[in-house]
Amino acid sequence: MTTEILICAADAVPDGGKGVRFPVLAAGQPATAFVIRYGGKPYAYLNRCAHVPIELDWAEGEFFESSKLYLMCSTHGAVYIPSSGECAGGPCRGGRLRPVAVVERDGHLYWRPDDYVRPADIEAKL
Repeated sequence: MTTEILICAADAVPDGGKGVRFPVLAAGQPATAFVIRYGGKPYAYLNRCAHVPIELDWAEGEFFESSKLYLMCSTHGAVYIPSSGECAGGPCRGGRLRPVAVVERDGHLYWRPDDYVRPADIEAKL
């Protein structure tokens, strides 16, 4: 069975609203990822802008710009399509957010590690 790690209750992530951050290791380094809901579906990404590898949210969990149609980097204004992570404008041209596999089941959201994004507590277990 594929490892799934609990993020939060599904109803903690409203459509077009505040996202939920969670700790991960990205290429072995401490980082955060986040989950948002768009069009009724959850999407998760590594919390790193494709333009400059800094966190996107301007306040914790605030990833959408004012129209709620795009995710926006608070530092340089790069905008991304919530359902794909593809750059939609700004300095991220040609880039995309790194997706994190997310599953909604039994009223909860879970994420699945891959070869690049791993659980943050894996170091403690080694």
